Amino acid sequence: MDPPRMGHALPPGRETFDQKLEVRHAIEAAGIPYTYVVGACFAAYFAGNLSQMETLLPPKKKANIYGDGNVKVVFADEDDIAKYTAKTLDDPRTVNKTVYIRPQDNVLTQNELVKIWEKLTGNDLEKTNIAAKDFLANIEHMEIPHQAGIGHFYHIFYEGCLTDHKVGEDEEASSLYPDVKYRRMDDYLRMFL
Repeated sequence: MDPPRMGHALPPGRETFDQKLEVRHAIEAAGIPYTYVVGACFAAYFAGNLSQMETLLPPKKKANIYGDGNVKVVFADEDDIAKYTAKTLDDPRTVNKTVYIRPQDNVLTQNELVKIWEKLTGNDLEKTNIAAKDFLANIEHMEIPHQAGIGHFYHIFYEGCLTDHKVGEDEEASSLYPDVKYRRMDDYLRMFL
């Protein structure tokens, strides 16, 4: 999630973005060359479990779908995020820029991710759509870390904060570094079979 784009984030999760912005402003004010890398949803936390909270494994029978499940989300294997980040270190094209990790084949809706799993397993999951108001209904009664997590999920799966803006080819990691063969989510999910 790109901190300058998250000024509207729900508290207490907004604190994370505010703190990152403080660091960014200090770096820029000091004239230190930088490259900010905006990742994606780490596959280990968001793809393997089909974006289900409280588990890292894919569901066997039922899946919660956030909203209508058609908001585009970016998923990426953590190893790929590391490879792209390392590539930016000595690349003059990325100095004083933000690089977004948005591998084209991994920009999927939650419904698309679930369908990939269903195709791999040959089993259809029972799906329950959760409206935004229901998703946020009890947030103020949760512990602070859970509130932050719920807020982040909300911004990703209901608002589409990872894909609600255009990114130029000179800002997108898989375009800048086509030599990195990133792992697609259908391949990633195979490890759970």
